[in-house]
Amino acid sequence: MKFLVLSSRNSKEILRDPINLFFGVGFPIILLLLLSAIQLNVPTNLFHINNLSPGIAIFGLSFFSLFSGTLIAKDRASSFMMRLFASPLTSTDFIVGYTFPFVPIAFIQVLITFTSSVFFGFRFNLNTLFALFTIIPTIFLYIGIGLLAGSIFNDKQVGAVCGALLTNISAWLSGVWFDIKLLGKTFENIANFLPFVHAVDASRAAVHGNYSSAFSNLWWVTVYTLVIFIVAILVFKEKMKNI
Repeated sequence: MKFLVLSSRNSKEILRDPINLFFGVGFPIILLLLLSAIQLNVPTNLFHINNLSPGIAIFGLSFFSLFSGTLIAKDRASSFMMRLFASPLTSTDFIVGYTFPFVPIAFIQVLITFTSSVFFGFRFNLNTLFALFTIIPTIFLYIGIGLLAGSIFNDKQVGAVCGALLTNISAWLSGVWFDIKLLGKTFENIANFLPFVHAVDASRAAVHGNYSSAFSNLWWVTVYTLVIFIVAILVFKEKMKNI
């Protein structure tokens, strides 16, 4: 439990930047408003609220890669990290300590997205609770991607990798905005190899009560999440040795 002290400190650092928190929580709601307006004028099943809500909830989590990556990258460049390296914390303690503060905030964002969707016709039921469960691995996935990037790159590079690159990949290859099949077979195969479209499909299947489809997509996200965290721990361990 040594990571709890680091986790507490990181929580305070996150709360000191309310602009990022507001953007992370508020941006999905803005997307819901815009795309629901499109749904009213150009009816399409993709923007139906039962498909749109889980998709927006997943896409909104992509910003937590930027937040977590920037935090650990900035700490790595400061004397604060040098002092931490002198502590008995292991590389696993470091990664876990940077992960935990973001998890409740990300989950609150997902809850706000689903709650806001009620005003557009979304209904809470047991399937919604299952959808929330399926999104938990995706929360860790995006946080883990950020921590891995922050363990390798500096904060400016993290901004490019997790800000521009990752959000675009999540937008284009997750199936949130359009059917992946419209991009052609090559892009469809790439999307199916990556975890993002599986995360969206799992949450959408859960909302519609298709549990078998939800679980078949969920294992893909879970495996990616475990691999990314293992790699992040190993990379951070190597960084500690080189200090």
